[in-house]
Amino acid sequence: MAEQPPPPKRWKKLGARLVAHTRIFDVLSVDFHHPARTQPQDFFVIQPPDWVNVVALTPERHLVLVRQFRYGIDDFSVEIPGGVMEPGEDPIATAVRELREETGYVGTSARLLGSVHPNPAIQTNRCHLVLVENARPEAGLDWDPDEEFEIMTRPVDEVYQLAYAGSITHAMVLDALLLFTPVWAKLQANSRANGPV
Repeated sequence: MAEQPPPPKRWKKLGARLVAHTRIFDVLSVDFHHPARTQPQDFFVIQPPDWVNVVALTPERHLVLVRQFRYGIDDFSVEIPGGVMEPGEDPIATAVRELREETGYVGTSARLLGSVHPNPAIQTNRCHLVLVENARPEAGLDWDPDEEFEIMTRPVDEVYQLAYAGSITHAMVLDALLLFTPVWAKLQANSRANGPV
C-alpha cells in the first residue's frame, strides 16, 4: 500500500483587495501564505450574500417547484423556490418570504434542514435549506422585475426521480433533497403506521 501523504496545512490569510463590485456579489483578490512556501499567493474569491432554498411540502405530499430561465446556463432549470437573504435576515424568515413572493404558497412549521457552502473553492457564502410544511397557494405573487416562473407541484417521489434522471441539475436543490430524505422517510413511516394523513 502506498504511503499516505501528510495532512494538508492551513494557509494564513494575509489580506484582501476589492477587485470588482457588482449588484449580486463582490470579487476579492485575497493573499494567502502556505507555511512551507516562501512567497504568498493571491486567489480570487467571490463574496455573495447568503441564499436560501425552500422545500415546500403541500398537504397532498407534493413539493412546490419552479421552472425558470437561468442566464448562467442559457437554458431553463427546474428548481425549488429560493432567493437571496437580506443583510441580517434570518434564513427561515427569508425562506417564508421567498416562497410567498415567488409562488404564492404559504405554510407552517418552517425549519432549517441544514446549511451548505455552494462552492468553497471560490465562494464565501452559505445556502440555507429550509423545510416548510402544509404549503398552500394563498398569497399573491410578488416577482422581481427579472423574475418569471412556471409554478408547479409534483409528488415527492416523482421529484426524486427527476433528480435521479438528471432533469434537476441545480446543486443546491439536490442538496436540499438530500437533507429532506430522512424527513420524507419518517413521514412515510408515520403514514404507514397511522394510516393515510
